[in-house]
Amino acid sequence: MTEIGVVGAGAAAAAATFVVDRTVPDADVTVLEKSGGVCGRAATRRHDELTYDYGANYLKSDDERVVELVTDTLDADGMVDVTEPVYTFDASGEVSPGRDADDHKWSYRGGLTQIAKRLFGRTDATVHRRTRVERLARTDDGWTVTDTDGETWGAFDAVLLNPPAPQTAELLASAAWDSPVRETLRAAAADVAYRSVWTAVLRYPFTLDVPYYGLVNTDKEHAVGWISREECKPGHVPDGESLLVVQANHEWSVDQYEADPGGNVSELAAHAADIIGDDRLTEPQWTDHQGWRYALPEVGVDRGPVDSARAAGVYVLGDWVAGEGRLHAALANGLDVGERVAYGV
Repeated sequence: MTEIGVVGAGAAAAAATFVVDRTVPDADVTVLEKSGGVCGRAATRRHDELTYDYGANYLKSDDERVVELVTDTLDADGMVDVTEPVYTFDASGEVSPGRDADDHKWSYRGGLTQIAKRLFGRTDATVHRRTRVERLARTDDGWTVTDTDGETWGAFDAVLLNPPAPQTAELLASAAWDSPVRETLRAAAADVAYRSVWTAVLRYPFTLDVPYYGLVNTDKEHAVGWISREECKPGHVPDGESLLVVQANHEWSVDQYEADPGGNVSELAAHAADIIGDDRLTEPQWTDHQGWRYALPEVGVDRGPVDSARAAGVYVLGDWVAGEGRLHAALANGLDVGERVAYGV
């Protein structure tokens, strides 16, 4: 198996590509990514002197293989560890200590996208950005994928599908693949429910005198689900400033997804001010925002159709396959899939 096609350049795809490249010397891996970046929802932006992770917030050390990957196998230069704890708040906005259960909260001075950049950078894979895949087809020569510009890629011996489950289901629904496995895999992917997250990024020309890095709403009854302070990550925010990442809960995000972004940002800034207890936060100096329609899978996927599809050379991967909407889970799943592709299991 030497020709591998990968749809999506998320963390799982990067990990799988890394394993295949290291394990199969003659592998030729082609990655097609719809956006201009890599690493999926583990996304980083830069503005002036700011660097901020506005999707996934950090990488936790919950999988030994992932820990070894990022601290030993890859270059750990530039990795930062947030030492401040995560506190909780309830439906009334009352803050309490005691939620922080993560041994490490890792990012990089250059942001979480460094993970995928470093993984892909250690391979000979070709990553084509701004290439949106529209159609998947099974031919006599193998698998082909066609993008929205009409260009066909392949044939591939195997194809790895890394988009969120609903988008993977859409791709399978239109696939030219005459097999009952296609429908069972499509149905399994379509059954994976997601939480949406609407995110506001708020910059302030002052520091906050609080003891925590992040705040999480544990009862899921508040409009805000998460607040974190990017200034706790060395190299992300200039001294003397604060940068908050405020993520709304699912219900609020769904209701406000198409609403005026300026109004959404103002409302989330007001919530942050109320929760943190600082009225200055209602007037940020600068803002950014992002909606994540498919942010966090609620459940994992039925493993039967996933396993059956491998025999046909179709592999699905990502946090929704792992059954946990966390970055370490996506990376671990990518490592697993990479090994299955490499060894044909």
